[in-house]
Amino acid sequence: MKFSHTVKTNATPEQIWEIWVDVNNWPKWDTELESACIEGDFTLYAKGKLKPKNAPVSVFLISEFESKKSYTFTTQLPLCKLNVRRYLTVNQSGTFFTHEISFTGLLSFLFSNLFGRKFQKMLPEVMDKIRKLAEERN
Repeated sequence: MKFSHTVKTNATPEQIWEIWVDVNNWPKWDTELESACIEGDFTLYAKGKLKPKNAPVSVFLISEFESKKSYTFTTQLPLCKLNVRRYLTVNQSGTFFTHEISFTGLLSFLFSNLFGRKFQKMLPEVMDKIRKLAEERN
């Protein structure tokens, strides 16, 4: 399962990027998180921890990284990986940011059924919060 959501914003790409890499404040806009942290700088192969509401702490790894443009973080589940890719697109129409979520691996069908629909449903609200936070910085 793979799905994504894209939002146009009046904020600059830098303002979106600042929000994305401020891991400690992810719970301000991700309604399903109690807490989040990262070890060291936000760079390729950095590790962090997420504490979702009503779930145990999980470890994530920055598995792809292009500074100020995109990154992917991966969380290992039993026989499955949850991949969250975030990227910016800037063109004549403005600044757009996208969150793409995918499940890969042997049990991807199971985890996409358990979590996928919920993630897909909450994604527009989460991204609207990011847009508002970034635009308030103008």
